[in-house]
Amino acid sequence: MLQQFKSTDQNTVSFGHRLAASDAFKALFREGMLLVEESAAYLDGAGRKDARILSRGDALAYASESMRLTTRLMQLASWLLLQRAVNEGEMTQVQASADKHKVALSRQELASSPEAFARLPARLQELALQSQRLQARVMHLDRLIYGAELESAAPVVLGQIESLRAAFEVRI
Repeated sequence: MLQQFKSTDQNTVSFGHRLAASDAFKALFREGMLLVEESAAYLDGAGRKDARILSRGDALAYASESMRLTTRLMQLASWLLLQRAVNEGEMTQVQASADKHKVALSRQELASSPEAFARLPARLQELALQSQRLQARVMHLDRLIYGAELESAAPVVLGQIESLRAAFEVRI
């Protein structure tokens, strides 16, 4: 099992891979799934009531913010489920790397201006801010796991480019 944590350098162990397979990841996973459930419950329940009493402009900001929240949470849930599948042996890290392009982890700012955001219902604000904090943590873990793979591959790729350059160089 330790072999899956080894990087291309046989003397180092990837911190990101160890963290992803740890109890800390399990806690992050639970937190992410709970946030998805809480957000869905709010948006389908009390959030609908909250949105009805907003002015037209604030209702538009509410709709925009709730769509961004939903999108952000679906990206996070997809990434967490993908990583959990690796941890449970349902797929390899290589397979996850190949499928990872389907999960667009991109930093999303709040949709609303600070003034409009401040006028949104407090619960929507809390959920949006919690999701951004979770997103930052997941993106950091993603860089630890997959960024290290890209960095370790760079010297190999550069070496191959130099070999190709040398092979095709015209010698006089």
